[in-house]
Amino acid sequence: MANIIGVKFRSRGRVVYCDAGDISVQVNDHVMVDAGHGEEIARVVTLGAPLRVSKRLTNPMRVIRQATEEDLAKVQQNLEKQGLSKCQEMASQLSLSMKPLEAHYDAESGRLTIFFRAEERVDFRELVRKLSEALETRVELRQIGARDEAKLLGGIGRCGRLLCCQSHLTTFSSISIKMAKEQGLALNPMKISGLCGKLLCCLAYESKEYAEMKKKMPQPGQEITTPWGKAKVISTNILKETVTVQLVDSEAVREIALADIAHPRAQA
Repeated sequence: MANIIGVKFRSRGRVVYCDAGDISVQVNDHVMVDAGHGEEIARVVTLGAPLRVSKRLTNPMRVIRQATEEDLAKVQQNLEKQGLSKCQEMASQLSLSMKPLEAHYDAESGRLTIFFRAEERVDFRELVRKLSEALETRVELRQIGARDEAKLLGGIGRCGRLLCCQSHLTTFSSISIKMAKEQGLALNPMKISGLCGKLLCCLAYESKEYAEMKKKMPQPGQEITTPWGKAKVISTNILKETVTVQLVDSEAVREIALADIAHPRAQA
């Protein structure tokens, strides 16, 4: 007696009844089926077949074997590639101003998620419907921002290492131009912006330390007492913890360690 099972080749596809032969399977198992034009992967959705189906079932497709992890990975890659290509094609047909970036297929839920970038909010309901029909699977579209795009696609930062968002950051901190100012960086957008076009995430790493250190430093233009006499502060170097001053008497310029200035803030 044939060992008939019901399978689906796609999550939204119709149920196809196959002969599993001596192969033992359970519901939700993935199997390789001889579909006539080659092997295809399918998910078991039912064991056995309704009587009305069994009576008229002739020459059913045959289950070849249980699917392996390698089979699942290959199908996932193919579906993701096909989904991304279809999304680009259909978005163009529907005149949607969006940029599909990456697709991810979850075999457990049978859902294909496509991430995209767009400058404005996009009504993609019709696109989702058309994609679901064409791919015979559940499709979800997610609009992401510039930072998320960089995290998704990856790349090399100006420091020569993998982007922080790709290697270790799990959340994005709020970054402001004030952080760059406190660290004495040139306010050149090309130098303080990342590949995403936003301010560098690393500006926040030592922001608190710079802010605390800055509180201890005298202000430019402030007059302080040094071992050489009265002097006016020209600039400060937070990393070196030094202060560059111009002596009042001789107008000579000197660099002095912060530790050699007694309570510089108190002298203001």
